[in-house]
Amino acid sequence: MGHLKHRNLITTRERLRDQVAHALRAALISGELRPGEVYSAPGLAEDFGISATPVREAMLDLAREGLVEPVRNKGFRVTEVNERDLDQYTEIRSLIEVPTIGLITRTAAREDLEALRPVADEIVRAARDHDLIGYLEADRQFHLSLLALCGNDRLVETVGDLRKRSRLYGLTVLDERDQLIPSAEEHLELLDLMLAGDAKGAEKCMARHLGHVRSLWAKGKEEEPAVKRGAGTGRKPRTTR
Repeated sequence: MGHLKHRNLITTRERLRDQVAHALRAALISGELRPGEVYSAPGLAEDFGISATPVREAMLDLAREGLVEPVRNKGFRVTEVNERDLDQYTEIRSLIEVPTIGLITRTAAREDLEALRPVADEIVRAARDHDLIGYLEADRQFHLSLLALCGNDRLVETVGDLRKRSRLYGLTVLDERDQLIPSAEEHLELLDLMLAGDAKGAEKCMARHLGHVRSLWAKGKEEEPAVKRGAGTGRKPRTTR
Protein backbone atom coordinates (compact mmCIF):
# COMPACT_ATOMS: atom_id res chain seq x y z
CA MET A 1 0.00 0.00 0.00
CA GLY A 2 1.33 3.47 -0.85
CA HIS A 3 2.03 6.52 1.25
CA LEU A 4 -1.01 8.61 0.31
CA LYS A 5 -4.75 8.00 0.38
CA HIS A 6 -5.59 10.91 -1.93
CA ARG A 7 -3.76 9.96 -5.11
CA ASN A 8 -6.69 11.10 -7.32
CA LEU A 9 -5.90 14.74 -6.48
CA ILE A 10 -3.59 14.77 -9.49
CA THR A 11 -5.93 15.02 -12.49
CA THR A 12 -4.34 17.13 -15.23
CA ARG A 13 -0.93 18.02 -16.59
CA GLU A 14 -1.56 21.76 -16.07
CA ARG A 15 0.62 23.10 -13.22
CA LEU A 16 1.35 19.52 -12.19
CA ARG A 17 4.21 20.60 -9.96
CA ASP A 18 1.91 22.96 -8.03
CA GLN A 19 -0.79 20.30 -7.73
CA VAL A 20 1.70 17.81 -6.34
CA ALA A 21 3.08 20.37 -3.89
CA HIS A 22 -0.43 21.17 -2.69
CA ALA A 23 -1.27 17.48 -2.23
CA LEU A 24 1.98 16.89 -0.34
CA ARG A 25 1.33 19.84 1.98
CA ALA A 26 -2.10 18.37 2.76
CA ALA A 27 -0.48 14.99 3.45
CA LEU A 28 2.05 16.61 5.76
CA ILE A 29 -0.65 18.41 7.72
CA SER A 30 -2.96 15.42 7.96
CA GLY A 31 -0.10 13.22 9.16
CA GLU A 32 -0.01 10.85 6.18
CA LEU A 33 3.64 11.86 5.75
CA ARG A 34 5.35 11.65 9.12
CA PRO A 35 7.85 14.04 10.72
CA GLY A 36 11.36 12.57 10.70
CA GLU A 37 10.57 10.01 7.97
CA VAL A 38 12.42 10.01 4.64
CA TYR A 39 10.39 9.69 1.42
CA SER A 40 11.70 9.16 -2.09
CA ALA A 41 10.39 11.02 -5.12
CA PRO A 42 9.97 7.76 -7.12
CA GLY A 43 8.01 6.18 -4.27
CA LEU A 44 5.64 9.15 -3.97
CA ALA A 45 5.37 9.39 -7.75
CA GLU A 46 4.15 5.79 -7.84
CA ASP A 47 1.39 6.70 -5.38
CA PHE A 48 0.33 9.62 -7.58
CA GLY A 49 0.62 7.63 -10.78
CA ILE A 50 2.96 10.15 -12.42
CA SER A 51 6.65 10.48 -13.22
CA ALA A 52 9.17 11.32 -10.51
CA THR A 53 10.21 14.69 -12.01
CA PRO A 54 7.23 16.85 -10.92
CA VAL A 55 7.29 15.17 -7.49
CA ARG A 56 10.97 15.94 -7.06
CA GLU A 57 10.36 19.55 -8.17
CA ALA A 58 7.46 19.85 -5.73
CA MET A 59 9.58 18.46 -2.89
CA LEU A 60 12.24 21.07 -3.66
CA ASP A 61 9.54 23.74 -3.36
CA LEU A 62 8.58 22.32 0.03
CA ALA A 63 12.25 22.28 1.03
CA ARG A 64 12.45 26.02 0.33
CA GLU A 65 9.45 26.45 2.65
CA GLY A 66 11.21 24.48 5.38
CA LEU A 67 8.69 21.63 5.30
CA VAL A 68 11.19 18.97 4.19
CA GLU A 69 14.95 18.69 3.83
CA PRO A 70 16.94 16.82 1.15
CA VAL A 71 18.73 13.64 2.22
CA ARG A 72 21.53 12.74 -0.17
CA ASN A 73 20.83 9.66 -2.31
CA LYS A 74 17.66 8.88 -0.35
CA GLY A 75 14.99 11.52 -0.82
CA PHE A 76 13.47 14.08 1.51
CA ARG A 77 13.01 14.03 5.27
CA VAL A 78 9.91 15.66 6.72
CA THR A 79 11.09 18.34 9.14
CA GLU A 80 9.76 18.41 12.68
CA VAL A 81 8.27 21.49 14.32
CA ASN A 82 9.07 21.72 18.01
CA GLU A 83 7.06 23.44 20.73
CA ARG A 84 9.27 26.54 20.72
CA ASP A 85 8.92 26.94 16.94
CA LEU A 86 5.17 26.65 17.10
CA ASP A 87 4.86 29.09 19.99
CA GLN A 88 6.86 31.63 18.00
CA TYR A 89 4.85 31.09 14.81
CA THR A 90 1.60 31.44 16.78
CA GLU A 91 2.85 34.61 18.46
CA ILE A 92 3.74 36.19 15.12
CA ARG A 93 0.38 35.22 13.65
CA SER A 94 -1.41 36.74 16.63
CA LEU A 95 0.54 39.99 16.31
CA ILE A 96 -0.47 40.19 12.64
CA GLU A 97 -3.93 38.66 12.42
CA VAL A 98 -5.67 39.88 15.58
CA PRO A 99 -5.35 43.63 14.90
CA THR A 100 -5.87 43.06 11.16
CA ILE A 101 -9.21 41.38 11.89
CA GLY A 102 -10.20 44.48 13.88
CA LEU A 103 -9.20 46.73 10.98
CA ILE A 104 -11.12 44.63 8.46
CA THR A 105 -14.19 44.62 10.70
CA ARG A 106 -14.19 48.41 10.67
CA THR A 107 -13.45 48.89 6.96
CA ALA A 108 -14.62 45.92 4.87
CA ALA A 109 -17.82 46.05 2.83
CA ARG A 110 -20.59 43.89 4.24
CA GLU A 111 -21.00 42.02 0.95
CA ASP A 112 -17.32 41.07 0.95
CA LEU A 113 -17.68 39.55 4.42
CA GLU A 114 -20.91 37.78 3.51
CA ALA A 115 -19.17 36.27 0.48
CA LEU A 116 -17.03 34.24 2.90
CA ARG A 117 -19.99 32.59 4.65
CA PRO A 118 -20.16 29.64 2.19
CA VAL A 119 -16.48 28.96 2.89
CA ALA A 120 -17.06 29.10 6.67
CA ASP A 121 -20.00 26.73 6.25
CA GLU A 122 -17.78 24.41 4.20
CA ILE A 123 -15.21 24.26 7.01
CA VAL A 124 -17.90 23.10 9.45
CA ARG A 125 -19.39 20.66 6.93
CA ALA A 126 -15.99 19.14 6.19
CA ALA A 127 -15.21 18.75 9.90
CA ARG A 128 -18.54 17.01 10.53
CA ASP A 129 -18.14 14.78 7.46
CA HIS A 130 -14.55 13.86 8.39
CA ASP A 131 -13.32 15.34 5.10
CA LEU A 132 -9.90 16.33 6.40
CA ILE A 133 -8.46 17.49 3.08
CA GLY A 134 -11.58 19.57 2.40
CA TYR A 135 -11.39 20.99 5.93
CA LEU A 136 -7.78 22.07 5.52
CA GLU A 137 -8.36 23.65 2.11
CA ALA A 138 -11.50 25.52 3.18
CA ASP A 139 -9.74 26.73 6.34
CA ARG A 140 -6.82 28.06 4.30
CA GLN A 141 -9.13 29.74 1.80
CA PHE A 142 -11.22 31.39 4.53
CA HIS A 143 -8.34 32.85 6.50
CA LEU A 144 -6.29 34.10 3.57
CA SER A 145 -9.33 35.47 1.73
CA LEU A 146 -10.47 37.26 4.88
CA LEU A 147 -7.04 38.80 5.45
CA ALA A 148 -6.90 39.84 1.79
CA LEU A 149 -9.71 42.32 2.54
CA CYS A 150 -7.12 44.51 4.26
CA GLY A 151 -5.53 45.14 0.86
CA ASN A 152 -1.97 44.16 1.89
CA ASP A 153 -0.73 41.35 -0.36
CA ARG A 154 2.56 40.96 1.53
CA LEU A 155 0.69 40.48 4.80
CA VAL A 156 -1.37 37.69 3.27
CA GLU A 157 1.78 36.12 1.82
CA THR A 158 3.51 36.23 5.20
CA VAL A 159 0.59 34.62 7.03
CA GLY A 160 0.32 31.98 4.30
CA ASP A 161 3.97 31.09 4.85
CA LEU A 162 3.52 30.96 8.64
CA ARG A 163 0.53 28.65 8.20
CA LYS A 164 2.66 26.26 6.15
CA ARG A 165 5.49 26.27 8.67
CA SER A 166 3.22 25.81 11.69
CA ARG A 167 1.46 22.83 10.16
CA LEU A 168 -0.65 20.61 12.38
CA TYR A 169 0.21 16.97 13.01
CA GLY A 170 -2.03 14.18 14.18
CA LEU A 171 -5.23 15.67 12.78
CA THR A 172 -6.46 12.30 11.54
CA VAL A 173 -6.97 10.99 15.07
CA LEU A 174 -8.53 14.27 16.27
CA ASP A 175 -10.84 14.28 13.25
CA GLU A 176 -11.99 10.74 13.99
CA ARG A 177 -12.93 11.90 17.50
CA ASP A 178 -14.85 15.00 16.28
CA GLN A 179 -12.38 17.26 18.07
CA LEU A 180 -11.99 19.57 15.06
CA ILE A 181 -15.64 20.65 15.03
CA PRO A 182 -15.41 23.34 17.78
CA SER A 183 -12.50 24.99 15.96
CA ALA A 184 -14.43 24.81 12.69
CA GLU A 185 -17.48 26.51 14.22
CA GLU A 186 -15.33 29.41 15.41
CA HIS A 187 -15.10 30.60 11.80
CA LEU A 188 -18.84 31.25 11.74
CA GLU A 189 -18.68 32.99 15.12
CA LEU A 190 -15.88 35.23 13.86
CA LEU A 191 -17.76 36.11 10.71
CA ASP A 192 -20.94 36.95 12.66
CA LEU A 193 -19.01 39.28 14.98
CA MET A 194 -17.43 41.05 12.03
CA LEU A 195 -20.76 41.45 10.27
CA ALA A 196 -22.17 42.93 13.47
CA GLY A 197 -19.38 45.51 13.44
CA ASP A 198 -17.95 44.25 16.75
CA ALA A 199 -14.24 44.84 16.10
CA LYS A 200 -13.13 44.14 19.68
CA GLY A 201 -15.23 40.99 19.85
CA ALA A 202 -13.81 39.82 16.53
CA GLU A 203 -10.26 40.42 17.73
CA LYS A 204 -10.93 38.40 20.91
CA CYS A 205 -12.49 35.60 18.86
CA MET A 206 -9.49 35.52 16.51
CA ALA A 207 -7.06 35.40 19.44
CA ARG A 208 -9.04 32.54 20.99
CA HIS A 209 -9.18 30.72 17.66
CA LEU A 210 -5.40 30.87 17.21
CA GLY A 211 -5.01 29.56 20.76
CA HIS A 212 -7.44 26.77 19.94
CA VAL A 213 -5.42 25.83 16.87
CA ARG A 214 -2.27 25.79 19.01
CA SER A 215 -3.90 23.46 21.55
CA LEU A 216 -5.05 21.14 18.76
CA TRP A 217 -1.45 20.86 17.55
CA ALA A 218 -0.29 19.94 21.05
CA LYS A 219 -3.06 17.36 21.37
CA GLY A 220 -2.17 15.94 17.97
CA LYS A 221 1.45 15.56 19.06
CA GLU A 222 0.31 13.67 22.17
CA GLU A 223 -1.56 11.24 19.90
CA GLU A 224 1.46 10.66 17.65
CA PRO A 225 2.85 7.59 19.50
CA ALA A 226 -0.51 5.83 19.24
CA VAL A 227 -0.78 6.64 15.55
CA LYS A 228 2.73 5.37 14.89
CA ARG A 229 1.75 2.06 16.50
CA GLY A 230 -1.00 1.81 13.90
CA ALA A 231 -3.98 3.25 15.79
CA GLY A 232 -6.52 5.07 13.64
CA THR A 233 -4.88 4.41 10.29
CA GLY A 234 -4.39 0.67 10.28
CA ARG A 235 -1.19 1.01 8.27
CA LYS A 236 2.40 2.07 8.57
CA PRO A 237 3.76 4.57 6.01
CA ARG A 238 6.69 3.42 3.91
CA THR A 239 9.93 5.31 3.66
CA THR A 240 12.44 5.22 0.81
CA ARG A 241 12.78 2.32 -1.55
